[in-house]
Amino acid sequence: MLVDDFDFELPEDLIALRPARPRRASRLLVADADGQRISVFERLADELREGDLLVFNDTKVIPARLVGLRRRLDAAEGGEVKMEATLMKRLSPDTWRTLARPGKRLKPGDEVVFGDLTGEIIAKGEAGQVDIRFDCSAADLDAAIAIAGVPPLPPYIAARRGPDVEDEADYQTIFAERSGAVAAPTASLHFDDTVMASLAARGVQTTRLTLHVGAGTFLPVKAADIADHIMHSEWGEVRTETCEAITETRKAGGRVIAAGTTALRLLETAAESGEVRPWVGDTDIFITPGYEFRAVDGLITNFHLPRSTLVMLVSAFAGTARIRSLYRYAIENRMRFYSYGDASLLWRA
Repeated sequence: MLVDDFDFELPEDLIALRPARPRRASRLLVADADGQRISVFERLADELREGDLLVFNDTKVIPARLVGLRRRLDAAEGGEVKMEATLMKRLSPDTWRTLARPGKRLKPGDEVVFGDLTGEIIAKGEAGQVDIRFDCSAADLDAAIAIAGVPPLPPYIAARRGPDVEDEADYQTIFAERSGAVAAPTASLHFDDTVMASLAARGVQTTRLTLHVGAGTFLPVKAADIADHIMHSEWGEVRTETCEAITETRKAGGRVIAAGTTALRLLETAAESGEVRPWVGDTDIFITPGYEFRAVDGLITNFHLPRSTLVMLVSAFAGTARIRSLYRYAIENRMRFYSYGDASLLWRA
């Protein structure tokens, strides 16, 4: 299939720059056998059944955007230049792969300074990716990043406004426990204590896993054919208790619903043998139309970028023609798109 098959026109004013307040006030597009309709996220429990299982990603976003300087001793080669780097993936205790700007002007051997945090570029890849080794231990590095970093807003928001103090809370889910993500599992941003209480009253069960979402999720698909796209990898863990909860749900006739594409991708990675088993490591699973789902029956997810791997994933899950129809319906009804936007509830085709 071609990447062009997943393109669509999106009015710029439908790109959400702030979340709904309160979180549960966002709208919810429900797609089921009867068609589609728009509800409000606060009433999610009405769409689920007693015995269903919701799987959440408990990753915690770190302040991964660093702003500072690149330095070279030889002024003829550029001297000091302003730069910024978004942490993408931890390669070792003192080294991170980053997405840096201006990427073309950086090279191995450059010193980088972000406030009191310093390091050296040790490798350079494509599309602005550079590896930085920082001058401190792992524990000290985590503390320094917490001081020097700011919330890593998605590029389509950062291009329209800068991060502020509200984003520190807005861009973090209520399930966030395990630090390491540089992008939020945004489907879970709609949940708050009120929604969780209504789900519990309905008899909906919950469990958690961890996928540290990387900045690679924002990289464009440059290949013309989706078969030629190389998917980025992200670290994740599915624990024994999560597998047991899924097994018990299946035995009782309940449905497994992933809260977000990150939870879905990791569950499908852990279900390679046919059933979900404990799993830990890096996953680069790329789900496209034709994929046979093994772990997930339902998916709660936001509305995604044209031509993105996530549009390909939801097309695989709900059906390509169905997603085209649903996205047209969402645009016609002026639903809000992307990380701070509205949500959809999809069932497996």
